[in-house]
Amino acid sequence: MNAAVHLLVTLVLCMLLVRPLARARWLWRSPRIGILLWQMLMLTWVLCAVGAAFAIGLGPYGRDIPSALAHWLEGRPAAGFTVPHAVALIAGFALAVGMVVTLAWSWVRVLRIRRRHRDMLSLVAREDSGLPGVLILDHPLTVAYCLPGLRARVVLSSGALSTLSKQELAAVLAHEQTHARERHDLVLLPFTALRRLVPRSRLATVADEAVALLVEMRADEGACRDQSAGSLAQALRRFSRTAVSPPPGAIGIVDGTVEARLSRLSRGLDPLSLWVRWLALVSGVVLVSTPLSFLVV
Repeated sequence: MNAAVHLLVTLVLCMLLVRPLARARWLWRSPRIGILLWQMLMLTWVLCAVGAAFAIGLGPYGRDIPSALAHWLEGRPAAGFTVPHAVALIAGFALAVGMVVTLAWSWVRVLRIRRRHRDMLSLVAREDSGLPGVLILDHPLTVAYCLPGLRARVVLSSGALSTLSKQELAAVLAHEQTHARERHDLVLLPFTALRRLVPRSRLATVADEAVALLVEMRADEGACRDQSAGSLAQALRRFSRTAVSPPPGAIGIVDGTVEARLSRLSRGLDPLSLWVRWLALVSGVVLVSTPLSFLVV
């Protein structure tokens, strides 16, 4: 039961960290570090939930989780193994399988949506020799988004082209290309899957929204490498007034909280110091190592 207590305490700690981490403005200075911390927190949460169920269910065996699980799978009975222990084991397996199935289903669903969207774009969009790799939609509304994948494409509307200046257009394209290059769709997928698995969980919603904002801030950073923060900020203001939401499976320029991104751009992209980044990463690794020490060793 000692393992179960440790895992449950760590699980509660992870749940208590969700809201403070979502409100942590210091992570905005280094969104890549923030994304890594959220990924490690989510991994720890899942491992602790599954591990605690296994530890409670396998408690009568008096062994570490891997050895006890091997004995149980081999059909070796243990004294004191009762129906509640069996229920805990089943719950652990159900959570593990449910997470994997939801993640796989979400990925397949997104792939199908993107394939249909690419087929539609092949019929209605056009290319422009002045904007290689960009598809143009003849539409008066302001639209700009990235359709991720192995053949990622950036899509702009004619309305966006007529609204943006040359510098603003370059900043928008750099933003969307950062999404495509760093595969931010894969970053968001596990959090979206967790939100589908526990749709009524406010903590899952908070985590999903916090990571979505950090992903947008990371793309803003990528855009500001070659373009000015002022041009990107002005483009964001224009899009926030007139832009429409991107289609399912795509990542749009105005995803996330625009006000927070504008505030960050106005203050300058001053990253966290190296020692703070290392301290944050070490803390995340220590957090993940807790359930792994019980599930692997």
